[in-house]
Formats: sequence, structure tokens, C-alpha cells
Amino acid sequence: MSSTRILRNPQPGAVKAGTSAAVGFLIFLEFGSGLLQGWLGPLLPAIGATHGASAASLNWIMAIYLLATVVAVPILAKLGDMFGHKKLLVFATAAVAAGSLLVAFAPSYEWLLVGRALQAPLGAFLPLEFAIVRHRDPENAGKSIGRLVGALTLGGVAGGLISGAVMDALDSLTLTLLVPGVFLALCIPVVKFLVPETTLLKKGSIDWLGAALLGLGMLALLGGVSNGNALGWTNPLVIGGIGLGLSFLVAWVLVERSVKHPLIDLHVLTRGIGLPVLMSLLVGAQMFASNTPSSLFLRADPANGYGFGLSASTAGLVLASYAFALFVGSTFSDNLATRLGAKSTIIGGGILSAVGYLLMVFWPGTVLTFSAWLFVSGVASGILIGVLPTVIVKRAPADSVGIASAMYNTSRSVGGAVAGAGFVLVMSSLITQTSVNGAPSAIPSHDSYRIVWSICAAICLVVSLMATRLKSSKSVETAGSQGNESPSLRDPDHELQSVGKSSETIKHEPAPTAPSAAQDL
Repeated sequence: MSSTRILRNPQPGAVKAGTSAAVGFLIFLEFGSGLLQGWLGPLLPAIGATHGASAASLNWIMAIYLLATVVAVPILAKLGDMFGHKKLLVFATAAVAAGSLLVAFAPSYEWLLVGRALQAPLGAFLPLEFAIVRHRDPENAGKSIGRLVGALTLGGVAGGLISGAVMDALDSLTLTLLVPGVFLALCIPVVKFLVPETTLLKKGSIDWLGAALLGLGMLALLGGVSNGNALGWTNPLVIGGIGLGLSFLVAWVLVERSVKHPLIDLHVLTRGIGLPVLMSLLVGAQMFASNTPSSLFLRADPANGYGFGLSASTAGLVLASYAFALFVGSTFSDNLATRLGAKSTIIGGGILSAVGYLLMVFWPGTVLTFSAWLFVSGVASGILIGVLPTVIVKRAPADSVGIASAMYNTSRSVGGAVAGAGFVLVMSSLITQTSVNGAPSAIPSHDSYRIVWSICAAICLVVSLMATRLKSSKSVETAGSQGNESPSLRDPDHELQSVGKSSETIKHEPAPTAPSAAQDL
């Protein structure tokens, strides 16, 4: 019996019309996703003051979320491939709304982090959406992906702009944090009743052992690294945490290579998407982990030798310039990739982003110049996050778009979580003494910010170097034919079983790849 089945077979015209409407409704949802992601940046100092969290520990607001997505996103994407991507998108939306309520009403910083972990299904939005638009209209998948990523970044712009102003107007952290949760709650019926379900379902099971090993491995590893400075690197708890984490991750790799239905099919990495996934990990590392340091730098008191001492609302405006830059870069990424090729576009994006970070290191200047460097880096990062998922989705087997997209999102989350923990270490190690209300206090030094941004610049340059080895679509297609690859994008009926028909085996023949939006895809 086939491992993949089709629920229904709509007419091509109806598919394209339905996809156009679906993308519009999904854009509404992605705007809400971006709103939540951009909402917290300007509020970090207020969160720290309310819950008694230090500047270094505030990095865990992002790190714990990214860590939780490492486990949640592959599971939800795999369930989407098996039971329907819309069903899981509705569940993910409800879970994020519930987590947002807990963040808003958290009685302590620890409970706030629990709420952030419950928001992890937010990371599954894009993989599930990519699968919906890819399955219904594969030839326009690149444009649809660009629009969804653009809506995400536009929501980030709105979140950064609005949250600080709402905080200043309401003077209530709880009510301010509640706003994106209410918006996402309103998105639940939009997805439930207005977004069509995908037409493919894949048989299989969830690799719960793999999920547990991955989650425990990342938790132990990051826990050991983040406590290295506080407890000492020779402390048995630190050494044991790092060793245990690495052991769990090695066991996870062995399990994934041996089980019939792995959580993440590592063999797929050899089918033309391994390098783009690794590049996505690095992009996520510099993009996610730099958010908190940039926000704290903007709010820092200039009397300490650095920073601009901005209010929450003004800092939100500056951070919005970065989010808007992401929107600009992702919106035009498909056009750039079509003109220049994916390889050249990624190389240029990595170099431009590195330039932006280096300018922040050597010439932060005024608020205006710092905002300009953020914008430069944001445009470049937007180009990267617009092109890389299109490369991966177009190269993925037709019945595994959800899990392939999850590999993209998970790799970004892993990169962001690891880098976030590393940046916590940097900022807690390099400190300077100051006085707050007459009492001595330790804060991150200016050098800690310089080191963080220098690391981000180096990461971007590595991405550009890796892009020089990105194979063309013809090379990938040839490799897939020689290796008897899974069905490709333009043959969704390959190995499929129609409802009401017998489960006879269809002859395995290599299928042509879908036309790419860029010559190197």
C-alpha cells in the first residue's frame, strides 16, 4: 500500500482560486504572528523591572521560546503531513493564544518563561502554511512564501511600533502583553472556517523517543553553557550538563537514522536541502539572538558609557526600523533571486548584513546612525529569510513539505537558542559596575555588545561563503534521479491513493521538478 494518500482531487482552476484566498487569510494570521514576535522587544526592560530579572537573564525570554520550538515545530509539522495542515494550524494558533495569556498574567518570571514555552507552536505557523500553499499551487509557491514572510515581518514592524506606545499609554505591563494574545485568539475562527485543508496525507507515526532525546539534549546542553560563568566551568553540574546534553543529542541522531518514521528524516538532508538548512541555522543564530542585546543597548543609560537611554515607545520605533527592513528584504527577495540567482542573492545578503553589524561595532554613533545600521542588517537578513525557505520547499518531496519546512524553522530556532545562550554568557561575563539609586549594580559592559555584534557579522560572512557551494537545481535533480528520490514537487499524484479507489501500487518513476522562482533553486 502506498505511504501517501490523497483526500480529494479539486480542479486545477479551483485550486488556484482557493489558494489565492487562502494566502490572503494566512497573511492575516502571519501578521498576528509577527505582531507577537515584535511586541516583546520594547517591553524587555519593563519585564525585567516587574519580575526582578537581570539584563543577562532576559535573554532567556527568547532562548526558552526557541528551545521549545526545537521540539514542538517538527512534531506539529509531522502531524500536519499525516492529518492535515489546517487542523494543526488551528491547534497551534489556539496554543499560542493560551501561552500569551499566561505571559500576560504570569505571577513570576518563571511562570512568564513557561508561557513563552507554550508559545512555541508559533514557530510551526510558517511550515504548515508553506505546505498549504505548496500543495494547492506549487508553481506559485515562491511568490506565496514571499508574501507570507513579508506579512510576518510587517507584523513585527507593527508590534515594535505599537507595544511601546501602548505601554506608555496604559502604564500596565499585563494589559500591554495581553494585546497580541487577543489578536491571535481572533485568528482561530479565521483559520478554522476560511482556510482550506491540504489534499495530501502521509502515513506514519510520531517519533516520541526522538522528540524526547532532542528536547532533553538541547535543554541539558544549554543549561550547562548558560550556567558556566555563574557556577564555574569546572563545576560538576556544568560539565555534567554539557556532557549529558551531547550524549542525548548523539543518541537522538542514532535513533533518527534507525527508526522507520523519524521525527526529522536526516536522510532528506542529502537530497539538496542539507546545505540550505545549515545556512538557515546560522541565519537564525544572528537574527534571533541579537534582538535582546540591541533592545537593551537602545534603553541603556548613556551615563554608563554607552546606549541612548530611550523610552519604551522610542525604542520601539527604532526596533521597528529593523522589522520593517526585514519586510522590505523578504518582499523583494523573490525578484532578486529571479534576476541574480539564489546563490548570488544569498552571498550578497550575507555580506550586506555583516557590514551592518560591523558598523554597529565600530560606529554606533547617534540614534539615527544606529537605526540606519539596523536597517541595513535587517534588509539583508530579510533577503536571506525570503530566499532560503523557497530553496528548501521547492526541493522537498511533495508529500513531506511540512516536515521539510519544519527543518528550516527548527534549524533557525536551534541556531537562535544556542547563540542566545552564548550571548547570555558573554553579557554576564563582561560586566561593569554602576550605581542605581545609590546602590552598586553590575551591568553588561560596552565590550559585551561589541563582541555580540562581531560574532553576528562573522556568522553572516560564513553564510556567504557557504552559499558559494550551493548546487543548482539541475545538479539536485540529477542527484535525486540517481538516488531514487521521493516524488518531486510537480507530481503530487505520484504514489497516491484516491478516496474510494483501490490501494494498488502506482509505478515509481522520477518526476520533473517544479519551475523555480530563481535560476539556482
